Amino acid sequence: MAKTAVKKLSNLFVWVILGLLFVALAGFGIGSFSGGASQVGQVGEAEITADDYARALDQEIRARIAQTGQPVTLSTLQAQGVDQAVLQSLVARAALAHEAGAMGLSVGDAEVARQITEIESFQGLDGQFDRESYEFTLRQNGLDTAEFEENVREDTARGLLQLAVIGGLQPNATITDTLVAYQSETRDFSLLTLTEADLPAGLPAPTPADLQAQYDETPERFTRPEARRITYAWITPTLLIDSVPVDEEALRALYEDRAELYRQPERRLLEQLTFLEEADAQAAYDAILAGETTFDALVEERELTLDDIDLGEVAREDLPAATAEAIFADTQSEIIGPLDSTFGGAALFRVNAVLDASEVPFDEAREELRAELAAEAARRTIDDLRDPVDDLLASGATLEELAADTEMVLGQIDYTPTSEDGIAGYDAFREAALAVEEGDFPELLELSDGGLFALRLDETVPPALPPLAEIEDEVAQAWRESALRAQLAARGEALVGQLATGATLEDLGRVDQEQQVRRQDFIPDAPPTLVAQVFRLSTPGDTVLVPGADRAFIARLDRINPAARDDPGTAILTQIMSQSVGQSMAQDIFEAYGRAVQAEAGISLNQSMINAVHSQFP
Repeated sequence: MAKTAVKKLSNLFVWVILGLLFVALAGFGIGSFSGGASQVGQVGEAEITADDYARALDQEIRARIAQTGQPVTLSTLQAQGVDQAVLQSLVARAALAHEAGAMGLSVGDAEVARQITEIESFQGLDGQFDRESYEFTLRQNGLDTAEFEENVREDTARGLLQLAVIGGLQPNATITDTLVAYQSETRDFSLLTLTEADLPAGLPAPTPADLQAQYDETPERFTRPEARRITYAWITPTLLIDSVPVDEEALRALYEDRAELYRQPERRLLEQLTFLEEADAQAAYDAILAGETTFDALVEERELTLDDIDLGEVAREDLPAATAEAIFADTQSEIIGPLDSTFGGAALFRVNAVLDASEVPFDEAREELRAELAAEAARRTIDDLRDPVDDLLASGATLEELAADTEMVLGQIDYTPTSEDGIAGYDAFREAALAVEEGDFPELLELSDGGLFALRLDETVPPALPPLAEIEDEVAQAWRESALRAQLAARGEALVGQLATGATLEDLGRVDQEQQVRRQDFIPDAPPTLVAQVFRLSTPGDTVLVPGADRAFIARLDRINPAARDDPGTAILTQIMSQSVGQSMAQDIFEAYGRAVQAEAGISLNQSMINAVHSQFP
């Protein structure tokens, strides 16, 4: 068991060193620093070479680029302190290497060879270790075999040391049980909800002074964001659909083509249970009539499902002639048969619904048909418009001239990223509105519904606070929301005062009961902090007032429910907590061990060489 653990851990460190050596080397032009002899630091007897540091930085940069898809430079990492974190991780590795060396901890050539030959990058087409691929890959990355094999040996030794320090750690059962008890504990509580209807005098209308105060105190709420004032010309099928002429004969022809949709014959929703012999079908039918069985029971006995026997909507022509005549002539029976089956043999049919014949007259279907034909005609008109509009724009026509000379419609919008009305509802327009610059020539672009548009940026409108007179309704709504919250909170405080003098929560209004509520639960339409505040109550009968935006809540703690130890969920949570506590302990202990090793061995860093490494990065 221990050998397996050592093997897994050592394999992990091999992949770590491979990541440092191969993933990070290409693409940034990082050169060698005197064959790796130059040092950026040393911990005891273990060196941190300039090449090690350059590779680690390069790996971090490439990882950030892969994660964000954005360019990342060394200066970006330095601004975030990442370069120091990378250097510290190398110091920690060097400290472990020093300690392993001081203890004489190492692995033999056979183990190093085993790990290297199992690396897929060094294997040939037959899946076996290929010496030429191994040496070629190392040469391509500026390494020789001796250097790489020594790195593998050192990382394996570090893995063994880590396993010796933290292997076999068991989390403290008391800590785990305490965390599980805390997380699994639930509450029963009662809620009294206060709304505007519970205010004795209601909410008054704001006075001019109230509006002015709201406007002056919260100007940021009413300030309009920076906008891009854009003029555009556009055309869509919807804009044309009412003006496109549609031929009456074409409408009638389409109506006849859709006759099966507008003229429905009488139909039945049927299920069919088929028997090989008519006698068996008759015996089943007789048993149903006698109450000895049911249609559903017969289906289940045959190991069928209702989906297996469902025929859906069935017209006369879908059934054998005699079967159709019997089923469509009987408007009372639910079970009919035995009759000829659609699959051969005899069958019992269950009628689930009778659908009468129906017909939608042409005059009723006209608008639907016209909309379809008009939309097609509008799209053709727009397609025919594309080349002439392109030619006009190429000749220098303005959007105003475009609207005057074609069917395109002129418009203007103060566009912000939150705009969504009209043309701003199209993704293509939003992308173009953000990309266009002043002075750009309009170009014809396409909308998702087949429409066309072109736009021009007229100016960038800076953020501005409109005059109160222009946004009085908006300010009034803001005042109302603020006043309602304040008055509901005041009303709640008054009611809590009544509770302190002997009243019960039930005396104050309708009370809702919430049971077995967990810490991570939430109550619909209540503030997100409600449950958390209830869990701060320690004694049944305690109350808390929780104000919200348009309502307030008075919560009374009724019962504290301890964790159910026999609940399967509690057992799963205990296992998760045990693993989490164990991992946290192992991390803390190993970090403390690493710091102790560093302090004892001593650390020296060569800042000039660190700067030299930094200078190699673009």
